[in-house]
Amino acid sequence: MQSISVRRRLTIAVFAGIAVSMVIGDQRCVALPCQPRPNVLLLLADDQRPDTIAALGNPIIGTPTLDRLVAGGVAFTRAICAYPLCHPSRAEILSGMTVFRNGVQARGRLDGGVVVLPELLRRAGYRTCHVGKWHTAGTPAERGYDTVEGMFAPGKIPAEKQLDAMGREATGYRGWMFRDAAGKPMPEKGVGLTPGISAELADAAIRFLNHEKEGNRPFFLHVNFTAPHDPLLSPPGFKGRYDPARMPAPKNFLPEHPFDHGNLRGRDELLWPWPRTEQDVREELALYYAEISYLDEQIGRILDALDATGQADRTVVIFTSDNGLAIGSHGLRGKQNMYEHSIGVPLVIRGPRMARGFRSSAQCYLRDLFPTICDLAGVPAPAGIQSDSLVPILRGENQSPRQFVVGYFGDAQRMIRTDQWKLIRYPKIRREQLFDILADPSEMHDLSADPAQAALISRLRGDLGAWLARHGDPLNPEGRGDNVGR
Repeated sequence: MQSISVRRRLTIAVFAGIAVSMVIGDQRCVALPCQPRPNVLLLLADDQRPDTIAALGNPIIGTPTLDRLVAGGVAFTRAICAYPLCHPSRAEILSGMTVFRNGVQARGRLDGGVVVLPELLRRAGYRTCHVGKWHTAGTPAERGYDTVEGMFAPGKIPAEKQLDAMGREATGYRGWMFRDAAGKPMPEKGVGLTPGISAELADAAIRFLNHEKEGNRPFFLHVNFTAPHDPLLSPPGFKGRYDPARMPAPKNFLPEHPFDHGNLRGRDELLWPWPRTEQDVREELALYYAEISYLDEQIGRILDALDATGQADRTVVIFTSDNGLAIGSHGLRGKQNMYEHSIGVPLVIRGPRMARGFRSSAQCYLRDLFPTICDLAGVPAPAGIQSDSLVPILRGENQSPRQFVVGYFGDAQRMIRTDQWKLIRYPKIRREQLFDILADPSEMHDLSADPAQAALISRLRGDLGAWLARHGDPLNPEGRGDNVGR
């Protein structure tokens, strides 16, 4: 099997045809005279579970636009976010690095000296645009975006309460509002989430696409949606779309999580009373699915604009989410856990000269999007990134760039997942869980106390500890392992 570095060079060569080089700062960039560099449209949902796309096996939800992307591209069925929380996950996408290196774990923010993806693409001649949720230190202009449309960012928390569709007090996105390109607040467009915000963000993206249809530069359009994050509201035209009585509770529903996993008193978990009830879950899922279907409709409008402006054939479209969500699974409501429903994310990529209708079970991270987009654009990724290009898989090779993936949350959770096994460690309470995720994909049977698994657990502990130590985890858990990948 070819090494990742060799495959990456070959992939760039394939895309380049007969390539020429140009110098950008101290980087060398591959220009593509035979195949123009593609546009890149990155669509990022907020808190969308990986099992919420109809074409990937959900018989309840309606997602015709995402289904179309799945049919026309590559769906990664085992992608994870690594850190299941909005800001850290988005920082890993932008930097291609773990939170242990990009500054988020130590200082709570992305370091100013980190070269982020839009800045790299802008240096290479891309027109870069940010739309929607801004949840990163600094401003879009300071992070490599040429232009801003429909920026949605934190602001002063108002005294009046906002209620969700169930009449409960909203605690998510309090005080957030739209801002203009200079950062000036626009309270006239509403404070906090509004029912039609996904359409507002789609409108902003479409304005950019219409402006760029005559442009002679490739573009990178980064659209950060807020849906389906709480507070859940009934989108226009979608009230009653899903009947709570017909919504099945998750197979792994529990009234309570069996122990304190490190976030039982976090904001997400306090949205519901204890113990959880199936009625709570069904009502929440009905709203959650309506938000996703409305989001799907708005993404459809963006893709229609791509078609109408004649740019679809030369645009790479990437859809994903910053993390998943529990909504009753394992007795949890939030995303701050290492179970598949929360650390897993939907990831679909469609573009020119890529496989169509292909599903990959490769172990991959959201931060792999950084070198993947660089490869597609013919722009060398910085040497310090901790991620791998997915382009060989997009070209039809069903190969995983690594033997396992690792997840982490604060100082409370660490996880390692191979193709078959998942070991979760809870350092603060000295507890572990082991799941055979092939035989038990819903993670309902903890095998950590089974003596027959002792050797396996020891090996996984070693690989996890060695990986974390290599990547600068401040917990610095003891461990040794031979399979220490990126």
